[in-house]
Amino acid sequence: MSRVVVIGGDAAGMTAASSLNRLVPDVEVVVLERGHHTSYSACGVPYWVAGEVDGPDALVARTPEEHRERGIDVRLGSEATAVDTDARTVTYRDLAGEQVVTYDRLVVATGARSILPELPGIDAGNVQTVKDLVDGQQVLDRIRAGARRVAVVGSGYIGIEMAEACLAQGLEVTVVERESTPLPIVEDEIGELVADAMREKGAQVVTGAAVTGFGVGADGAVTSVRTDEDDYPADLVVAAFGVAPRGDLLTTAATGPKDGIVTDDQQRVLRPDGSVLADVWAAGDCVVTLDRLTGTPIHLPLGTHANKQGMVAGESLAASLGADWSGRVFPGAVQTAITKFCDLEIARAGLGRAQADDAGLDVVSASVESTTVAGYYPGAEPMTLWGLAERGTRRLLGVQVAGGRGAGARIDVAAMALWSQMSVDELVMTDLSYAPPFSSVWSPVQVLARALVKRLDQ
Repeated sequence: MSRVVVIGGDAAGMTAASSLNRLVPDVEVVVLERGHHTSYSACGVPYWVAGEVDGPDALVARTPEEHRERGIDVRLGSEATAVDTDARTVTYRDLAGEQVVTYDRLVVATGARSILPELPGIDAGNVQTVKDLVDGQQVLDRIRAGARRVAVVGSGYIGIEMAEACLAQGLEVTVVERESTPLPIVEDEIGELVADAMREKGAQVVTGAAVTGFGVGADGAVTSVRTDEDDYPADLVVAAFGVAPRGDLLTTAATGPKDGIVTDDQQRVLRPDGSVLADVWAAGDCVVTLDRLTGTPIHLPLGTHANKQGMVAGESLAASLGADWSGRVFPGAVQTAITKFCDLEIARAGLGRAQADDAGLDVVSASVESTTVAGYYPGAEPMTLWGLAERGTRRLLGVQVAGGRGAGARIDVAAMALWSQMSVDELVMTDLSYAPPFSSVWSPVQVLARALVKRLDQ
């Protein structure tokens, strides 16, 4: 019987294992998971901390026991420490010590790690990352133990979501961001809306400030966040500096941005010379993904991609063991993402201005104001849209949205247009739905497309 070892038991790893188990039921599947949960929603942790959803059990889609009932050998508390692709072995550490398991096929789904820069005081116990269910529980424990002033360092997706969660818990919140606006993945005019929403809800927002370290009291706990401008008191720090791929186990693999593992569209791992590394697949936050708009690799640590890549890896691996292959591949992404801060929904798809400039694209941009439904209809809320289009081809390159309830979902129309390499002229004439309770007669995304057409025609 062939043995497949999967390193990592979250979205990508368990999707690959489950797909393989379904297609080739007589294969032995061993999953090595360093933590104590499988198939959980890390994206739900801020809403658990806020008290909006139950946790942690409610955030687990399928328990280790459920996977075992389906014939998958899930080994918790088992951290892979080395892979030898010549000997086909994985070395891992569990409570009993160092172990070695052999494999016929290997899936690497080791995810990403929280970035923690080397700053004075960052090792203090009340500096907390938010990457998994254990982190979420630790944040809640510190709040229940009496933390009242929280500093959120970094204001990407997890940063703004945790800022909202801490406000919901009645805490004093300071957000420290080194860039000019919160959520720096979006353009400044969208980021300013995020900053305004944060301040309206009572958060202190500090931008353009680089963290230089953390003040530590006599008890060893952080008492403040130090920046190049000022100090900000805190008895709990949420460190949201970003994440980086955990790809270092595969020393013979090609690497891309942030040292993420490079794969082909079947999620087979590639060597530096572009050849396939025999019988090794990788998926999820540890890999880089093809950006369909630029044709270049990018690190996109999102659950949507992890699940799809895990499915493709499992199916491709199953085919290598004799199963019928669906022909399914992972075709890349257009960077679609959505989040919210309290009542403000924020979404993006495609490129930002800086990304377009880095890719050497000749572009125009435009922004428009609209409403979430027809302006005269009860409940209409304002929304702002920003967009990017390429000169010459006139193709849509990027859309960003911020507004009230319903604004964020508009990004999916833009994402499909970007996916299809649609021109802004085509988007203007696309047949979209309309009724006053749902939209203005011109969809807000089409209003943006018309503005981009005007810019291109100037």
